[in-house]
Amino acid sequence: MDVTAADPDTVLDTLDRRLVCALQVNGRAGAGRIAEVLGVSPRTVTRRLTRLQRTGLVRVVRMPDPQDAAVGALLLRIRVLRGKADTVARALADRPDVPFVDVMLGGQEIGAVMLSDTGARDRLLYGQLPATAAVAETTVHAVLHAFADAGQWRSGHLGEAEAAALADPPAARPGPGGVPRDQPDELDRALLARLGEDARQSHATLAAAVGTPESTVRRRLHRLDGAGLLRTHATVDPRLLGLAVDANLWLDVPPGRLAAVGAALARHPQVHGVLATSGPANLMAAVFCPDHAGLYRFVTDTLGPLGVGRAETTIVARAVKRAGVTLRRPRARA
Repeated sequence: MDVTAADPDTVLDTLDRRLVCALQVNGRAGAGRIAEVLGVSPRTVTRRLTRLQRTGLVRVVRMPDPQDAAVGALLLRIRVLRGKADTVARALADRPDVPFVDVMLGGQEIGAVMLSDTGARDRLLYGQLPATAAVAETTVHAVLHAFADAGQWRSGHLGEAEAAALADPPAARPGPGGVPRDQPDELDRALLARLGEDARQSHATLAAAVGTPESTVRRRLHRLDGAGLLRTHATVDPRLLGLAVDANLWLDVPPGRLAAVGAALARHPQVHGVLATSGPANLMAAVFCPDHAGLYRFVTDTLGPLGVGRAETTIVARAVKRAGVTLRRPRARA
């Protein structure tokens, strides 16, 4: 599941940024609905979205519920020998249970998120990584609570009324005869797997792929949506949105303030992930900033008033995998 990463010297124009934000709000919204909200023609939306998806600049995939994903999740900080970051990062990105992989600035640390059962976790942590000569040290943080994740981040290029018009109304949770959240059947799993690769597939395309009538697909997706299982994420290089700096902040917060600080950061428009963790730092926040000066302002103006005791800042040099989508090295577009 590879896509071509964006040329970092290119930024999207205003309409493309608004289209990306529309997909962040509702990844399965149709072109007509997006066009009505943005005040442009459906033909323009279709043409723009086709180009963004065909060139790999934007990929919309299904994401699990943040609390479901947080259960058993691990944050890995892997120190590697100089010159070995790409090899180790690619090996991690090849694993289906590792949806996020970043190479940090300096090239000697890799950050990753692991979602796995105990057996696979132990094989990686106690067998494969220690046996890899390129790995110098691995630090593991267990996720204790998810305040926000990448699927909830919005780039801020839509007004509140526009975002509300695009968002689907909260679906009623299934009653008798509905699909339980923890017991999807074989057809449900097949549909969810397809949406995990491309969440914008039409009902007709999905029906052909799983070999079932389109009416059945429509009914199943409605039920799965009601069970909270159709959350989407628009994967896009933040540099295309004018956000050149991606950083992870490892924060030391007084226990009595942890819930309040986590909730406050989750509401901040620059934050694309907030997790309570085990380890020396008890909160990790991932932030996008326009530049290093913007990161400085975030640390001083946002973290300062929240009463954060200590902040360790690590900057992402290159995203290797995001929300299960593996990115290639940036290259110029024709």
